[in-house]
Amino acid sequence: MTNLAIAANGLRKSYGDKTVLDGIDLAVPEGTIFSLLGPNGAGKTTAVKILSTLLSPDPGCGEIRVGGHHLTAQAQAVRAAIGVTGQFSAVDGLITGEENMLLMADLHHLPKREGRRVAAELLERFDLTDAAKKPASTYSGGMKRRLDIAMTLVGNPRIIFLDEPTTGLDPRARHNMWGIIRALVSDGVTVFLTTQYLDEADELADRIAVLNNGQIAAEGSAEELKRLIPGGHIRLRFTDPDAYQSAALSLREAQRDDEALALQLPSDGSQRELRSILDWLDSAGIEADELTVHTPDLDDVFFALTGGAGIPNQPNQPSQPNQPKEEAR
Repeated sequence: MTNLAIAANGLRKSYGDKTVLDGIDLAVPEGTIFSLLGPNGAGKTTAVKILSTLLSPDPGCGEIRVGGHHLTAQAQAVRAAIGVTGQFSAVDGLITGEENMLLMADLHHLPKREGRRVAAELLERFDLTDAAKKPASTYSGGMKRRLDIAMTLVGNPRIIFLDEPTTGLDPRARHNMWGIIRALVSDGVTVFLTTQYLDEADELADRIAVLNNGQIAAEGSAEELKRLIPGGHIRLRFTDPDAYQSAALSLREAQRDDEALALQLPSDGSQRELRSILDWLDSAGIEADELTVHTPDLDDVFFALTGGAGIPNQPNQPSQPNQPKEEAR
């Protein structure tokens, strides 16, 4: 568990006869963004609540550590190391943004002068200084989300749980929030992110776990998960009909498009395979005018893992180019 911000073995949670988390394992390195995906009701928020000490795990779980502290035996130390921004804003709309910040500083027992300094710095960092004296009820959704995270940072947490932080935000506000999250990680903060936006996980996360039916269905980087799904391919397009015919005769397993002078080869999109194709074209003296790589996206992965179809046991293996046969002399 060295250098892991979060380490959980066999995390379980049930309500009566309904199992929400069925012995999941999590390992989140320090200073990274870990994203937990899953359909509604999959248990994402339950996992966040347990790891942030807001909910107790079931008895009999394996060891769970957050920030190096035992989740249950050292719960107070865990709370001191983390910050939580939930699905619903903790901002009090009846008071100003500055007053929200100062209230949070009081909750962290900061001295008055220190609390005002921290509040002012964070309001400036999140571009809220001009609105600091205005009631938070007048803030836009994006401003409230920024204030929410600023309040979370008052205690200088090294681990932050963001539970669907961009829900309800417009595209510009979402992109602004992505920048804030990246900036947090560049400062060494670990972010545990749950989201329903697959492009958000693709854009931000170092590692992604897909939760389904209480279990981790798959885990890896976005690119690793995409390679689990068959259907990726490399497309070669030619303008010279002779070059197209030569390539088509050699790459017999390629799907032909004679009208577009294009060939499509099954591919996992890996650098190794792409290099193999390029080396073969070069050695054969064949020049393709356009080469594009198409890989399944996280939507494909998500639907395969959570829609009942599952990942095929033997995904399509990428084809290797056949060497041209020597002509009879």
